[in-house]
Amino acid sequence: HSMQNKTSVTEFILLGFSSNPSLRLCLFGIFSVLYSATLMGNALVFVLVCLDYRLHSPMYFFLCHLSIVDICYASNNVPYMLRNLLGRGRTISFAGCGTQIHLYLIFALTECVLLAVMSYDRYVAICHPLRYALIMNWRVCLALAAVSWAFGFLFGTLQASLALHLPFCGPYEVDHFFCEILAVLKMACTDTTANKVLIFAVCVCFLLFPLALILISYLHILATILHIRSAAEWHKTFSTCGSHLTVVGLFYGNAIFMYMGPGSGNSSGKEKVLSLFYSLISPSLNPLIYSLRNKQVKEALLNLQRRKRVFHSM
Repeated sequence: HSMQNKTSVTEFILLGFSSNPSLRLCLFGIFSVLYSATLMGNALVFVLVCLDYRLHSPMYFFLCHLSIVDICYASNNVPYMLRNLLGRGRTISFAGCGTQIHLYLIFALTECVLLAVMSYDRYVAICHPLRYALIMNWRVCLALAAVSWAFGFLFGTLQASLALHLPFCGPYEVDHFFCEILAVLKMACTDTTANKVLIFAVCVCFLLFPLALILISYLHILATILHIRSAAEWHKTFSTCGSHLTVVGLFYGNAIFMYMGPGSGNSSGKEKVLSLFYSLISPSLNPLIYSLRNKQVKEALLNLQRRKRVFHSM
């Protein structure tokens, strides 16, 4: 019977947000602006880093990867959500839902590792400046980026495939604006304890462990900063690390609250708001927090504008 149920699922209904048309239109406007900002901001960071040789350093190399993750992450969930808000159809095929779960997990887990890698890069730059070029050579950077993506892909695929092989029972309604794994597990006709244990284990590896590494890195950085005499140097270090810590705090804090907090997976209203943070707010803020406040990036942006003007005047 359960096999029959399982094969009969061809599509799910995404319940999305409010049923109030005017509120949905208002949300559509806000989310469209945020989504555009995410795409433009992250694409701009990527282009600047590629074009300006002064930004060819490990810190910006990892920032490029973060921008790619953020663009992919937002594009996986947001277009469906915007379509839903316009009332252009709330259904998603079983394959489409599976793809969303899979990509969402890959990008989220990759970002968890990338943020830890970026804090290690800052730690080496500030605590071991003379050996920085030696420790963070290009081979190491490429290996760290590859490991981030490989871990994300491996564990994302494992979780998604286990969730999608469950038998599902109707009504096939996902109480969310995209196919989020906890919301989909609620429709399973069978015991999902094994899936939830795996989610918890992955959270320990990808949230608690990297967060501990990040905090250790920052404690070392703080100890080093306190010995810096120059106020300008102090301010520069503090602003770079402060912006990274802001993103880290929001990203990991939200994820831990959502997947490891008491009663996680029960309150769908809370989950939708937290997921919005991941899908839209964090990706749109990252370019601003990391790069566009940065002096080198501002100079690269001015250079690009100058080159554009020269090109047009030719």
